[in-house]
Amino acid sequence: MNIKKVVLLFFSVLIFSLGTLLADEGMWMLPLLQKLNIKDMSGMGFKLSAKDIYDINKSSLKDAVLQFGGGCTAEIISKDGLVLTNHHCGYASIQKLSAVDHNYLDKGFWAKNRDEELPVKGLTVMFLDRFEDVTKTVTDALATVTDPKAKEEALKTISDQLTSKAVGQNKFLKGRVVSFFGNNQYYLILTKTYTDIRFVGAPPSSIGKFGADTDNWMWPRHTGDFSMFRIYADKDNNPAEYSKDNMAFQPKRFLTISLKGVKQNDPAMVIGYPGRTNRFMTSFEVKETSEITNATRILVRGIRQDILMKDMVADPKIRLMYANKYAGSSNAWKKSIGMNETFEKLKVFDRRAAEEKTFTQWVAADPARIEKYGTALADVKSAIESRAQQQLILNYYMEALSSIELTTAAVRYGPAPELTAQDPRGGRPAVTIPAADFYKDYNVATDKKVAKAMIALFKEKVPASALPAFYKTIENQYQGNIDAFVEAIYSQSVFVSEEKLNTALSGDKKALENDPAFVTGKDITEAMMKYYKELEQYRTQYAKGQKQYIAGLLEMKAGKAMYPDANSTMRLTYGKVMNYSPKDGVIYDYVTTLDGVMQKEDPKNWEFVVPAKLKELYAAKDFGKYALKDGRMPVAFLTNNDITGGNSGSPVLNGKGELIGTAFDGNWESMSGDIIFEPSLQRCINVDIRYTLFIMDKFGGAGYLLNEMRITN
Repeated sequence: MNIKKVVLLFFSVLIFSLGTLLADEGMWMLPLLQKLNIKDMSGMGFKLSAKDIYDINKSSLKDAVLQFGGGCTAEIISKDGLVLTNHHCGYASIQKLSAVDHNYLDKGFWAKNRDEELPVKGLTVMFLDRFEDVTKTVTDALATVTDPKAKEEALKTISDQLTSKAVGQNKFLKGRVVSFFGNNQYYLILTKTYTDIRFVGAPPSSIGKFGADTDNWMWPRHTGDFSMFRIYADKDNNPAEYSKDNMAFQPKRFLTISLKGVKQNDPAMVIGYPGRTNRFMTSFEVKETSEITNATRILVRGIRQDILMKDMVADPKIRLMYANKYAGSSNAWKKSIGMNETFEKLKVFDRRAAEEKTFTQWVAADPARIEKYGTALADVKSAIESRAQQQLILNYYMEALSSIELTTAAVRYGPAPELTAQDPRGGRPAVTIPAADFYKDYNVATDKKVAKAMIALFKEKVPASALPAFYKTIENQYQGNIDAFVEAIYSQSVFVSEEKLNTALSGDKKALENDPAFVTGKDITEAMMKYYKELEQYRTQYAKGQKQYIAGLLEMKAGKAMYPDANSTMRLTYGKVMNYSPKDGVIYDYVTTLDGVMQKEDPKNWEFVVPAKLKELYAAKDFGKYALKDGRMPVAFLTNNDITGGNSGSPVLNGKGELIGTAFDGNWESMSGDIIFEPSLQRCINVDIRYTLFIMDKFGGAGYLLNEMRITN
């Protein structure tokens, strides 16, 4: 079929499908809101037009929403660039600024004036300028290119050309071409990034992380998961590196805060940057995700986290060092457990297989469809099943051996930078961490325990042929004794401390090539690259099948609501405040209060410690204007908005676009939500904005910040 006809067909299907949207499911692209049947939202109580939400010529809600730190969402809540996000989104920055004698994670922090706001080196926020549909230009440029590497180069070339044209002389704008619907659609996305970001305040972890791992992904929830930062800019309000002369950023738009609160069935909308969903995932991929990706993550991280936690509990210094590392690991670990449980309970594999059967029958009914989509599922199936062994081995490399910090640091800071110059998964520049930042949060004894456990586990779980070269050293020089091998590496390597490394770097750098940690890390890295390259042979077949399958689904489901998978671009989801029933005879209310915090209190369990001052405020019922009508203090509430990782920190808005809360989690019963949306179960857990302001004002003593906000009752 002619490529122009394919593009035309695709858009006709997509635009037509927007007429019958569901009220809860969907991560909708903002440019398409112009074509959206806005009456559907109006019927639910929303008072906003499409241009109120997204407008490239005038200020709109999208200008008050930003991507925070590359992996979360945040919102502007004052005329002076005050930023609200989740506590767990600001966690790494708060940890970086902390030390044992000023532990802002444990004690909390509030700047009492602008001079006390703390610069966070390396933290950035990104604003969306606009989307531009470039599907035809990109598909035309790629139409005759078949070789995978040549296609990547052609995509980069056309992306650079489109970006250069769109940006013009504006040195602050950046652009990138992003694919949607399995490379069936492309948008140029223009953004502006600010780099002078300062920490304003956050509650202690006993509030911001209340419930920790036990309550993570669970409802009812009682976590005050929020933190505040401020953006600074140069005298012209443009991005600039940190300077004491920079001024508070003046936003195009900041959100009005509503203290009216929420009730069942109130309209609720979330705008943010959801990271990654796979709603077009096939049954073959469901099996791979469950049996390989999730299974290895659950096993390996569970072992490593037990080691970390024992050391963290035993020593406050180690607890601070590893707080962010542990939190990042355990979040995905627990999600994988929940995902596998819900895969089984919701019969996700069977449901996907049934959809594929329907698709196959639809394709078979028309010769033209057979020509376009006839091999789609077979290509996906073949690629997934053929790569299974390599994928399993690579997962163990990533989860087990790559979690050994010493060998990873040796490669990162060692004498062969070409090993880490690029991420082998797609040619992207590797993430670099300054040595000082790494060693600030590194404990040799803890990492040594991890190394012993991971090297032993890896040997147990992968074929002997897949073991990296250093296992021969263990056998030949240490008689198979892994513990002795590890002890030798850590006693001999210069990479165990920044001081030893700096001394070595000031001498003969060539000698570092024989450092045992570097030799081991090099073995691991080269073996991983080998498996990445082996998996490349299946990538083209998989991409071809996936693209055809998604294009076919769009055609087959013309007239039904369709939206692209999340890919860290700004999206909107709209729905209602809503309770749910997790099982027969049980109904979870849509709201929690401070009463629940006190009911969960356990002074002997660090996850459920309640600060003395919060207990005093509770006993006195000193909740100010933030309390419910019945006198209770609200903490969190539920909506049926469609979110995923990356939406953390997203603003939850009422029908008038006013801020009522901050999204921070999903619920346990919907852990397969990245793959399949279950309307009766999937819920978004949000911090009530009234609890945020209560903690900031009454508990934190930072009520002065209210003066720069716009608050309505």
